[in-house]
Amino acid sequence: MITPTKEPVGSATPDVTIIGANDSRQNRTREMQLIPEALARAHMHDRLREAQEDRQSARLLAARRMQRRAERASLRARRALAMAVMH
Repeated sequence: MITPTKEPVGSATPDVTIIGANDSRQNRTREMQLIPEALARAHMHDRLREAQEDRQSARLLAARRMQRRAERASLRARRALAMAVMH
């Protein structure tokens, strides 16, 4: 009569191995299902950052335009004052 061999202490039993494999498989499946969501979130983050940069550059352009307009108005006022003082 052959007696079943005992496994060493701390070794994985078949049940634990199967359960562990199933858990691992489920985790991978869950992670795979979450990949599109993570990609969409990253894509949205990139689009928001680009939109913010676009708004910032638009504000900078508008500020430069207003500065040039103010400088031209200042020059016109200075010329008008000079003409008034001369005559």
